[in-house]
Amino acid sequence: MIRRLEGERPAFALETENTSYVMAVSASGHPEHLYYGARVAVNSLSDCEIFREKREFEPGNVIAYSEEHPTTVLEDMCLEASFLGHGDIREPFAELVKPSGSRSADFRYDSFEILDSKPFPEALPSAYDCGECLKLTLRDGDLTLELYYGVFPDCDVITRSAVLINGSEKPVRILRLLSVQLDIPFSGVGVTSFHGAWAREMNRSSSTLTAGKLVTESRAGCSSSRANPFFMVHSPNADEHSGNCYGVNLIYSGNHYSAVEVSAFGKTRVVSGVNPTGFEWQLGGGERFEAPEAAITFSPRGFGGQSDNMHRFVRRHIMRGVWRDKPRPVLINSWEASYFNISERSLLSLAKSGRELGIELLVMDDGWFGERSDDSSSLGDWEPNPKKLPGGLGGLGGKLKKLGMDFGIWVEPEMINVNSRLYKAHPDWAMAAPDELHSEGRHQRILDLANPEVCDFLIKKMTEVFSSADIKYVKCDMNRIFSDAYSPYLAADRQGETPHRYMLGLYRVLGELTRRFPEILFEGCASGGNRFDLGMLCFFPQIWASDNTDALCRAAIQEGLSFGYPQSSFSAHVAASPNHQTLRETPLETRFAVACFGVLGYELDLRDLSSAQRQAVRQQIELYKEWREVLQFGSFRRIMTGNFHEWMVVSEDRSRAVGMLLQELVNPNTQSGRFYATGLDPERTYRVYSIAERLDIKQFGSLINTMTPIHIKQDSALHNLVARTVKMNGEQEDLTATGDVLMKTGFALKPAFSGTGFNENVRVFPDFASRLYFFEAQ
Repeated sequence: MIRRLEGERPAFALETENTSYVMAVSASGHPEHLYYGARVAVNSLSDCEIFREKREFEPGNVIAYSEEHPTTVLEDMCLEASFLGHGDIREPFAELVKPSGSRSADFRYDSFEILDSKPFPEALPSAYDCGECLKLTLRDGDLTLELYYGVFPDCDVITRSAVLINGSEKPVRILRLLSVQLDIPFSGVGVTSFHGAWAREMNRSSSTLTAGKLVTESRAGCSSSRANPFFMVHSPNADEHSGNCYGVNLIYSGNHYSAVEVSAFGKTRVVSGVNPTGFEWQLGGGERFEAPEAAITFSPRGFGGQSDNMHRFVRRHIMRGVWRDKPRPVLINSWEASYFNISERSLLSLAKSGRELGIELLVMDDGWFGERSDDSSSLGDWEPNPKKLPGGLGGLGGKLKKLGMDFGIWVEPEMINVNSRLYKAHPDWAMAAPDELHSEGRHQRILDLANPEVCDFLIKKMTEVFSSADIKYVKCDMNRIFSDAYSPYLAADRQGETPHRYMLGLYRVLGELTRRFPEILFEGCASGGNRFDLGMLCFFPQIWASDNTDALCRAAIQEGLSFGYPQSSFSAHVAASPNHQTLRETPLETRFAVACFGVLGYELDLRDLSSAQRQAVRQQIELYKEWREVLQFGSFRRIMTGNFHEWMVVSEDRSRAVGMLLQELVNPNTQSGRFYATGLDPERTYRVYSIAERLDIKQFGSLINTMTPIHIKQDSALHNLVARTVKMNGEQEDLTATGDVLMKTGFALKPAFSGTGFNENVRVFPDFASRLYFFEAQ
């Protein structure tokens, strides 16, 4: 709800179920930020005086705004939007070059509207199903700045966006127009952001900011694995359950910039938007420029409360289409089973093996088109290789359908190899500066999506591909970052527009393809998690979180993602052991336990599994299907992180839940353990159980000789024979308790093995071991 507060000057309260956002126009005409936090009762401008900073005289060595307002010091005010000039020397919301060459701006309040719904940008993705929306109009001469505040009461989120309109006949150069500014009237906040690289995305980094500035940004041409656009600002002692926490995220997939800055007067400014580095936009007379939308949330319940808000927002107001709430299929992806060496025969063999285990969809990854036998050629030539697929996509899809398997494919439409027919026909369609070295990544170049003709081609070509078979799933990849961002289509003086115009072109392509093929499950990918952001989630309901399929690494990556993104937004696969990225060996049970807390898939050669492993996979898939809706769409909770990863996901009605406990490294002689549940109904009684363990005797190594009448050499043929024929019963939990007890005291686990004895009530829990616990209301 949005209320215009009573008083002589405009003031507004934006209210969600649990938060209030309060602002008022100052006497000098500047929208002043007064409060954002837990919901408070304010009804008039006079009620806001408790928030407003008081001043009788200007401080030393600052700029007074004007003689009429001598105590208005913009550098020491909390503002809704700030600009260069007139004394505010902090991070600006916008930087402009006016026709006169002046870089000073002074946008002041002109008018407001309370809209029934939030308008949609013309060319950018944004949130939908908003409640009311506040539109503030600010003016500086012939320039108009519209600030939009969308209110999403059900998830305690407010969105911010801005539109700049040039009302003159002369062009204005935009050097920066951000999406959100949040001024906090104190310093010493904690800042948590998420960084990494290929195969190690979403590493959590936290610091306390008492002075200076902390910047998180991407200049990679995409939101990037180096620095995700999501971050949190919070009480320095905040944890999962307590402390004030703000979450900020940008609905954008390109270069982004976020800064948290402490001023000389101890105030903290938070900004986020399109990265101004390398950005310049010429705004002609009568034209408008739309900044991407940003989402902010507040919770007094720490990181967990913030995550709850953001998860609801993403599920209800970012994801869309038929797959938003539809259970996602269990798939087998061909990549780590075959890499580029695929054929119709091998794919059908892999599909048959998968179908016998309960897998529902086969995804044919890279290598199916043109002359593609490695990554050096054929991107852009999207015709099936007749040697690999003699019947084309339709022939393979028809045969898969007869097997009872759905068909999915991999594409990388944004990229082109110089060694391709498309490049030979249209070299000017690839990004490259004339007469300069072009540095490539993965032997490929980027198609110039700032060029509408290239976008038209991609829409037409991908429509042909997706229509050529009964395709149910498309993995849409992007395997390099930008190096030399130059559009042959744009004039020399407009090259600063290239990265953003590229994103507008990409959004046009994705919007049209998802409109034409609403039943296809699209999965985003960019060398794994190199473009995991809300902009992509507006088109793709799920994204491949990382090319790293190692279970231990994935636990950390998925944990990082969970702070801002729900588990239905990322896919996770069970892969081979030793893992192809780390060579680490992990139990099949742990690989499944981690992967099932996302959209489950398999990425290994199922045909190479032993009969025991095949039976285990079959049981895993049966179990996942039984609990799929809870695991994909329930509320996710981080209970513990570190050497132990303890997670839980709870159904919306709190009748069912799944918990996971994963140990990285054993600490010897620590037999006791306890699982603390969270999110349950305290009044209800739950049965809690685990699946009975069947232990491989080889886990005990040479300890087998304490139980056998003859000596068995470790890893000998006899040892292997005994292991195949003898399985040992492990522990099983099965208990009943109220949700109140399970959350307050937890339940004691059966004792862990510590080298002093073993029976069926001992929990064998070595390095990288895990357990799943299931909760059912009685």
